[in-house]
Amino acid sequence: MLRWKDVIAYAKYGNPEPTRRVAHTEAEWAALLPPERFRVLRQHATEPPYRNAYCRAYEPGAYACAGCGNLLFDAQEKYHAISGWPSFRQPAARSAIAYFFDESFSMQRIEARCNACGGHLGHVFPDGPAPGGLRYCMNSASLVLQPG
Repeated sequence: MLRWKDVIAYAKYGNPEPTRRVAHTEAEWAALLPPERFRVLRQHATEPPYRNAYCRAYEPGAYACAGCGNLLFDAQEKYHAISGWPSFRQPAARSAIAYFFDESFSMQRIEARCNACGGHLGHVFPDGPAPGGLRYCMNSASLVLQPG
């Protein structure tokens, strides 16, 4: 189980090796992804709160990266955080997500990216439920639900 100290260590000292890497040029990504997904995954945008596909969805299955299909979260790890975006307790695997310090918009946060393709997913915070205490606050546009 990952804890906040693990997330900080990955952001500071280096992320785990991904199980695979997916690489495209930005022009290739723009051709492969619908505009909203491109804006979020490749340009680090944030979708509006509460008006996104998975904010209130709790179907069984697994959430994968909408850019490359990398498995990110089991739907059982999703919880209602009242943040406006889908929130998860833990990733599917330690190597699923890469972490980076993000000081944009005069805030200090940890950005979460797909560790396979580098797509922007959202941010992770230390205010989640026990036992791990993490809240992965993700953009729906960066995810695709694979029914389970």
